[in-house]
Amino acid sequence: MFWDLIKVFLVSMVPLIELRGAIPMSQLMHLPIIPSYIVSIIGNMLPVPFIYLFAARLLEWGKDKKLIGKFCSWCLKKGHRAGKKLSEKAGEKGAFIALLLFVGIPLPGTGAWTGTLAASFLGIGFKKSTLAIMLGVLLAGIIMMVASACGVALL
Repeated sequence: MFWDLIKVFLVSMVPLIELRGAIPMSQLMHLPIIPSYIVSIIGNMLPVPFIYLFAARLLEWGKDKKLIGKFCSWCLKKGHRAGKKLSEKAGEKGAFIALLLFVGIPLPGTGAWTGTLAASFLGIGFKKSTLAIMLGVLLAGIIMMVASACGVALL
């Protein structure tokens, strides 16, 4: 079971998959739901400080490079679009709730990676954005945990 939880942990760190894929995967592997949830949360949150502090700089640097330029440009556009969408819908005061919901509603492309990148582009403070993202990841994890438990029960 330990190595299976390590797999869940690693999958929850992957951009775009995150815990939205890790929790259902854990249920297909017949792992206990609560340890899977906790491991997925930790794995999903681990990259957040690094993304906030370094991703925008790294992407800006890489956008002109031959091998990684297209990918870096795509990531920058996605982060700017997400940030613009958040700021248009919420404004300054509602950015915390908007970021929480953006990360917390498990739709494609709305996870901790994109939310953190958007928060760094918007200049939302590190502590404030990390808290909003953490709460969003917890919410998304609960939603995925319930959906996965119901889905496995139907199988």
